[in-house]
Amino acid sequence: MRQARIHHHDHQPRWQLTKSFSALRALIRQAVPPRGEASPGTKGARRHCASGVPLLIIATVAVLCLSGGTGMSWLPLLAVGPALAAATSGPWGVLRIGVLAVALGAALGVHGGAPGDEQAIVLATLSAVTLAGSLASALRRRREQVLAAVRSVAEAAQHAFLKPVPATVGHFQTAVHYSAAAAEARIGGDLYALVPTPFGVRLIVGDVRGKGLPAVGIAALVLGVFREAAYDEPDLLDVVHRIERSLARNLGPDDFVTAVLAGYPEADRMELVNCGHAAPLLVHDAGVLPVEPVHPAPPLGLRALSGETPSLQEIALSDGDQLLFYTDGVTEARDHKREFYPLVERLSLHLSEEPSRTLAALHEDLLTHVGGELHDDAAMLLLRRPADAASTAPNEPADRMPSLRVAAE
Repeated sequence: MRQARIHHHDHQPRWQLTKSFSALRALIRQAVPPRGEASPGTKGARRHCASGVPLLIIATVAVLCLSGGTGMSWLPLLAVGPALAAATSGPWGVLRIGVLAVALGAALGVHGGAPGDEQAIVLATLSAVTLAGSLASALRRRREQVLAAVRSVAEAAQHAFLKPVPATVGHFQTAVHYSAAAAEARIGGDLYALVPTPFGVRLIVGDVRGKGLPAVGIAALVLGVFREAAYDEPDLLDVVHRIERSLARNLGPDDFVTAVLAGYPEADRMELVNCGHAAPLLVHDAGVLPVEPVHPAPPLGLRALSGETPSLQEIALSDGDQLLFYTDGVTEARDHKREFYPLVERLSLHLSEEPSRTLAALHEDLLTHVGGELHDDAAMLLLRRPADAASTAPNEPADRMPSLRVAAE
């Protein structure tokens, strides 16, 4: 088995983190009730079944009136049909159900020999419920149209915010999977970006403290600064400094962003800067190796409180190596026994030569672990260096694990 070799300078950091910032963020965050997600096919089937419920109710009332021997006592229940139709059908659908209920009520009243005044009251009630239901259905349809327009704008914003990642970027095969925790949302507090630059492929994966629109705004700010700085700054640490300066002017006193930035400036060498984020997982022939930072650095936005600056870490990549970046929404997902998701173990089980297939299997396994309901944003970005990429350094032993080196700023 290949052995990991770690090299670092003799100096010690001024500020040692005794606990990971992921644990700190876990204590700050408040749990929210889980929510379920139904597929479009399931939603369509449920809608179809719901639209048949008013007819079923009307038919049931008719059977009761004909066989129960209670005369007009069941007829007022016919109003339930158009009332329920207002929640599932359009205005014309509600009118059709209402007309059916009124006609059936009149026929059943005549058949049962009901007094004329009682029958008139029942029919007037059915007509009033039908008209009210039609109005409610029209208002609901109008609101659905407005919501659909808003969602179309939100989806356009999503594509500008979290741009799709192509299957191949530079020397790597790539894949991304993102799930937002907020109901009906496509984006949240997690962020990622992968861009080719004059200085090689660069990426960022991060997590904003908090949820909702404020977290989305901070994530958009970080991604905007990163995409600009990644093209301008030859040094990856300078990219981090640009983001830090921008956040210092815009973050609140309790806000911060954990993030890991990576760059591939030349063949066989990957640079990493970890700012309080979960350690990426390096997949090699010998197994899955967490790339822990030798000198921990504070999250973005907290540097002024610690006085510690991030350091640059380098790892060597061989053909077939993979590197998984993720947020704590993955590793902190719990099952019904309150046990965390074992990402390292499950990644080893679901590895394939196609990153998209690996992430799809991990996502399905994650949903199974939590019972189908995620309650936190979860992002995964996977890089794979294919076997036909640039060859490894000629003096590098073929059976050695990638070495990890740290260069202080």
